[in-house]
Order: sequence, then structure tokens, then C-alpha cells
Amino acid sequence: MVSKKGLGMFYIVNSKKSIKEVSMNLENNIKERGFGILHIHDLEETMQNKGIKLGEGCRIYEICNPKIAEQVLSEDMSMNMVLPCRISVYTDKGVTKIGMINPSTLIHQSNHEDELKEISKLVEEKAKAIIDCSS
Repeated sequence: MVSKKGLGMFYIVNSKKSIKEVSMNLENNIKERGFGILHIHDLEETMQNKGIKLGEGCRIYEICNPKIAEQVLSEDMSMNMVLPCRISVYTDKGVTKIGMINPSTLIHQSNHEDELKEISKLVEEKAKAIIDCSS
């Protein structure tokens, strides 16, 4: 791990590892911490298939813990728009990074901050641990 940045709404960690190595670590750490992978978007490949050369690698992981998601959705079904959580593994000018939008930032923007503050804090702590262990 090179450095961590809490950039307001973002949490980003630099890594000396390749995207492939970080992705493998990430997939294992997601499962070990009670989350599941719903989908992996390979943005570089998707853009290439559309005739656009991105020039940097980017994999976006949609992750979810069903029990936590149930709590959030039972509070307000419209919160489905902030689910699942997304963690990105990407390169920026050749540096591998892993990051996310802080869940507490998304919840803060909703009408349910009081009801979901503790849940978003828990998810944020777990996601940061996943990121830190994967870098």
C-alpha cells in the first residue's frame, strides 16, 4: 500500500500491485467479510467494445451484504438507488488505485440520515477494511 486518501466523498488507496493482483485480493476479501459480488464491470473492455480506447484499466465491483441491504430497503425502498456498494480498481497514469464513494456521504444526502447513520457507518468501515486489505 502506498497511500490512503479520504477525499471528502471518496476513499482511495494507492497500491504497488497490479490491477490483477488487487482484483484477486479484493474478491477474496469481499467474501471473507460477509459480502457478495453481484457483478464486475470491466470498463476498459466495455469501452473498447464500443470503439473507445480508455487507456487505463478499470474494474468496478458491485458488492452487497443481503442482511444489511434488507435493513436499508425496509426503511425506504427508494434507497435501492444507492445499492449495491461499488468498489473500483483502476489505474490512473499507471498507478493502481482502489476506491469507493463513502456510503455515509450517500446516506447523508438522503432523507434517512438519522435512521441509517449507524448502518452506513458499519458498511463504510467494512468496505474500507476490504479496500485496505486488498491493496
